[in-house]
Amino acid sequence: MIYKNDPALIQSFLEDTSNIKTGHTPGVYFPESIEDISALLRESSASGKRLVIAGNGTGTTGGRIPFGDHVIAMEKLDRIGEPVQCAETAAVMTVGAGALLEDIQKKAESCGWLYPPDPTEKLCFIGSTIANNSSGARTYKYGPTREHIARITVVLPSGDILDIPRGKHIAGDDGMFHLDLPLAGNIAFERPGYKLPRTSKHNAGYFSKHNMDLIDLFIGAEGTLGVIADADLKLVPFPEKIVSCLVYFHALEDLFLFVEQAKGRTGGVAPRALEFFDSNSLDFLRKVYPEIPAGTSGAVFFEQEISLETEEMVLEAWLELMETSGAMIDESWVALDVNEQRAMKEFRHQLPVQVNEWLSKQSESKISTDMAVPDSSFTELFHFYRNTCEKNGFRYIIFGHIGNSHVHLNILPSSHEEFIKAKALYQDFVAKTIELGGTLSAEHGIGKLKTEYLARMFGDEGIREMARIKKTLDPCLILNVGNLIPENYYRT
Repeated sequence: MIYKNDPALIQSFLEDTSNIKTGHTPGVYFPESIEDISALLRESSASGKRLVIAGNGTGTTGGRIPFGDHVIAMEKLDRIGEPVQCAETAAVMTVGAGALLEDIQKKAESCGWLYPPDPTEKLCFIGSTIANNSSGARTYKYGPTREHIARITVVLPSGDILDIPRGKHIAGDDGMFHLDLPLAGNIAFERPGYKLPRTSKHNAGYFSKHNMDLIDLFIGAEGTLGVIADADLKLVPFPEKIVSCLVYFHALEDLFLFVEQAKGRTGGVAPRALEFFDSNSLDFLRKVYPEIPAGTSGAVFFEQEISLETEEMVLEAWLELMETSGAMIDESWVALDVNEQRAMKEFRHQLPVQVNEWLSKQSESKISTDMAVPDSSFTELFHFYRNTCEKNGFRYIIFGHIGNSHVHLNILPSSHEEFIKAKALYQDFVAKTIELGGTLSAEHGIGKLKTEYLARMFGDEGIREMARIKKTLDPCLILNVGNLIPENYYRT
């Protein structure tokens, strides 16, 4: 176990992309094995020393920022195993929690396999993506990280090392889990009784459903229940070929119709990703891509896995859908080879680059949402976002995962007054999303920044159920306290 407390050497652990500037820590632990983590947590439970688990600093909600707690840095646990085929179209790969997602995906691809989850940030630790049930563009087809985890090793706050293969620990009809642990002894607890929102993406609070698997409680729990140390990832065959396309529209109504019909997955149309750019997003991108046509209300990026045998049929099906949906076919961009698809990927990633460049010249940071709603409510939330921003004269963009009815609103304040007004209006966006049966966090989690909103979504009783489970598995409250669950609920 390595320990560092030199301020110059640990400064980076006080930062992530949340823009929180007030973090502080006595020091950082660098465990080199699962046994190191176990010993540290066992000692900390005895002494009451609080710990925060640090990913690679790519999070947006401040989850890894310590406020006087010691830090557990996971970067030494970075082993990536070889894919092991377990069926004709399936393989598993064992990885340490500190392995980079980018390295895992490259290793899988080099062996002919695909690890489907694709958060935009590839330099995140795989353990963090599991703890946050991360998702991305391909979530439309493949689902979030949860769907691709076959087993995890979790170190509980007691120091117990718990191996959890999927299917081993299932809640009974009474909702109860029972564990017999070497250090903590016999413990029992009930799954949360609340219902989750009916959205295809959701990452806010503890997972719960009838006869749920224990592994799913830890996935998405943001490190509040234990330290995920390693995992077995599910792999699928790497696709033979991919078709990508950026489709422009004169009218938003036509764009929404196109997306609705594409989600029907008929006649050869079966996208693995459906992404959206509003007209303001395209205006930012025109600085780098002046060829973006004028008079566009928005654009949709789609991607589909194909084979040489199905390529012609799939392209014809998409062309027919574009024609019947009023797309700007002649101006749209189709990418069939790897180089063109790489260029299209760069196009998509230029949006945050251009926005951040604009923000760097401003005195205030952006206000952004991560909310999703059921498909039937998407257009209502979209128009609520847009009308609110227009009414208040904000500069804004709306973009993201329209296939999952999950788009990001970024308000870009040009003054402190606008920032204050936009921050206050965030409450209205939360209220509207909850009214529509949605989730306040679809992919980025709660961390420390959004704990105040969680009770609005689950109610006081729902948060108390989460706190009850937390205190059962972490009775000394040493691990990631302040993340996800508001601290005052531990006192009730």
